[in-house]
Amino acid sequence: MQFNIKIRDGPARIGEFLFDNRKIVTPNILFLDTERFKATNLADVLITNNELLKDKPTLKIPNHFFYPKDIPKELHLPLIKQYKKENKEYCIIPGNEDIINQALKNNTASFFIVANTGQLFRQPKKFVDFIVTLREKIGYQKTLYLPSVGDPTRFALLAYLGVDFFDSTTAIIAARNNKLFFTDGNYKKDELDELPCSCPSCEKWKNNPSNLRFSDILKHNYFTMVNEIKQVRNYIKNSNLRTLVEIRVKSNPNLTAILRNLDQSHYSFLEKRTPVTSKTRIIATSKESLSRPEIKRFQKRVMDRYRKPKSSKVLLLLPCSAKKPYSFSKSHHMFREKILSSGTSSVVHEMVITSPMGLVPRELELIYPASSYDIPVTGVWDEDEKKMIKELLTSYLKLNKYDRVIVHLPKEIVYFIKGLLDKPIITCVNSPTSKESLDKLSKVLKETVKSYKLVKAQVRALEDIASLLSYQFSKETSEELLKNCVIRGNYPYQKIIYEKTQLGMITESRGFISLTIDGANRIAKSNNYWVKIYDDFKLKGSVFSPGVKDADENIRVGDEVVVIRNNKLCAVGVAQMNGEEMRNMSHGEAVKVRHRV
Repeated sequence: MQFNIKIRDGPARIGEFLFDNRKIVTPNILFLDTERFKATNLADVLITNNELLKDKPTLKIPNHFFYPKDIPKELHLPLIKQYKKENKEYCIIPGNEDIINQALKNNTASFFIVANTGQLFRQPKKFVDFIVTLREKIGYQKTLYLPSVGDPTRFALLAYLGVDFFDSTTAIIAARNNKLFFTDGNYKKDELDELPCSCPSCEKWKNNPSNLRFSDILKHNYFTMVNEIKQVRNYIKNSNLRTLVEIRVKSNPNLTAILRNLDQSHYSFLEKRTPVTSKTRIIATSKESLSRPEIKRFQKRVMDRYRKPKSSKVLLLLPCSAKKPYSFSKSHHMFREKILSSGTSSVVHEMVITSPMGLVPRELELIYPASSYDIPVTGVWDEDEKKMIKELLTSYLKLNKYDRVIVHLPKEIVYFIKGLLDKPIITCVNSPTSKESLDKLSKVLKETVKSYKLVKAQVRALEDIASLLSYQFSKETSEELLKNCVIRGNYPYQKIIYEKTQLGMITESRGFISLTIDGANRIAKSNNYWVKIYDDFKLKGSVFSPGVKDADENIRVGDEVVVIRNNKLCAVGVAQMNGEEMRNMSHGEAVKVRHRV
């Protein structure tokens, strides 16, 4: 057995599982095939004891892993030992966190099966804790199969947890109970007046659901399962599985509880597997969107790494815009005109107040996810959003000091934040883009900035890039890279120049600074975002994981990284795995190299 990851989306992945001399795409469904329950011809892989089936890959899994999870561990261990002896490529892990370490001891299996999953699944917190712990311990390159819990409403969430295989037993049980699978839940045939499906079974009985037989319902359930697993793979390919997860969990309180436990208790598990750049738009339409790992990471980095431009003395709080990045919107063009006409505009620092992001400094507006999200605009803020904004703004103002704060926000936002500010100047009369509001903003800006000395545009541009680099790498790395440098070009296409040498530039598509070899030389000295390759590794194209000797654990997919060999810089590029995965994987592209020495 061999497993190669092809596409990553958080903990979820599309992989290629080499089994029985055939390639199986994951995530996927194992279809039970017996005399009584024949698998669908849509199946890619079967669970069967039929020796005559040679046209499809088959797994032979004994029945002894279907037993209660809460039996004493003394009874678990003999079963584990027996199965390990029977087949060294498979490993059965009881759904009991207390004995994971014993079950994994001296275990070289590549295919892990969680026993008694059905019972564990009904306990959301224990289920999440167990699956996360198991996935962390077995690593990235092993496959994970959860028997008896797969139905179309669950595939997205379970794949998001890092599960690779499901099976068809739920479809059989549901059909026995006259239940039809749909992506928004399961319905008994007597609850349906019409069949909202065009599969062969439903077309046959589309106006008479009550006439559906067991075999018809089973075929429908198989059809729905296969369609949904394809949908899950499509969302992973488009780096947008989390959106599908948030849609699907609404069908069942237990699924919502699992996702909330995952977000609240296992942020680090999600964050290190979530890319820092993406072309995918976040559709933030539910409470769960506030807890997305990329959003929480953005907020955390703004607090922990980011620091405002040194010259900025006046904080201007602005609303978000429908169009992203904000600078490209009509409303922010209006705001920018008023700032530039104020006289000493370089002392003004723009900060966007928005949900679900929280606070977005103007210098970070090109960075994912601030550059790529949509929210329903209602003018109504719920208590969770208010709490998030208030906590972030309070923390930010403790770290970044201003002389004055100008608030150009709708009254519903002003209402819950003005108590956090010291003598704020409120400029929004009604709508932020109304003539009255814009005129007042212009007047207040001119009066507020006139007492400050003029700051050269070149100085402020360098400070803005320094703030961006602090977010991207760290304050120390930012200072090292920008020593004696100037900024050339117009936003957003700005270049870092040392004498006549380019060290890096902003790219609109990523929002980060992309480095040249000369820039990477400076970054290498700061001992951040490094990938060390073996001394005898010949670098011709990308860096692949077998050539990685060690890597910075802070690296995430999409990060700018420097490649070191023999303690010398040899390349710079973009990470395709996180640092931990680079060290542990034996297959796959680790760094897409942009420049080589």
